[in-house]
Amino acid sequence: MRKPIIAGNWKMNMTPSQAKELIGELKPLVQDAKCDVVICPPYVDLALAAELIKGSNIRLGSQNIHWAEKGAFTGEVSANMLKELGVEFAIIGHSERRQYFGETDETVNARAKAAIAAGITPIICVGESLEQREGGKTEELVKAQVEKGLEGIAAEDVAKLVIAYEPIWAIGTGKTATDEQANETIGVIRNTVAALFGTDTAAALRIQYGGSMNPKNVKGLMAMPEIDGSLIGGASLKAVDFSQVVNYDA
Repeated sequence: MRKPIIAGNWKMNMTPSQAKELIGELKPLVQDAKCDVVICPPYVDLALAAELIKGSNIRLGSQNIHWAEKGAFTGEVSANMLKELGVEFAIIGHSERRQYFGETDETVNARAKAAIAAGITPIICVGESLEQREGGKTEELVKAQVEKGLEGIAAEDVAKLVIAYEPIWAIGTGKTATDEQANETIGVIRNTVAALFGTDTAAALRIQYGGSMNPKNVKGLMAMPEIDGSLIGGASLKAVDFSQVVNYDA
């Protein structure tokens, strides 16, 4: 059985003082969670968050990671820097990084390899736009993103990482894929991994849904056999909302 993983992507929200307040509210609300609970604050909050979650079941993630160990990469943060802070997960290839900052499948692959080498678990994001979905390109696009994103990574490492399926058309729009649509596309991802790395690896891999999961739709989505959790945006900024998603089976 794959243990579900619910991760909150705070995006560019929460000053350190706001982060302190949110984490303080969140800790008691999720302390009995049966899933892995991860928060991914902005870089400026990571050191503080690492201290605040000590002794709790909340684990720390970053919103990006660079492929180089160090060097002239202004504005970037290396795996070793994050590891020293206590970061255990790193979101890689989020649609906003692809759309606004030139992220490609090749850079996603390089970042994922750097994370794995440092002992940080990648959360690799894949997903299609509304135009691509309506054009019948979803399966083709998602398969290509998975194949390129995982190129050159060992099967044993693939089994331990996380993939987040985030339909771009459902992020921040209030639209959500139906339970069946999400399950179907996540099934495509798992089948692609099975073809590349074998059925055992695909069976072990955790795949999240990342398209506006919230307290109202979480039970239906999490009841789907292929869905192993969620990468949550807006709902992760409110302790009660995030905890209701985390405790979906309570």
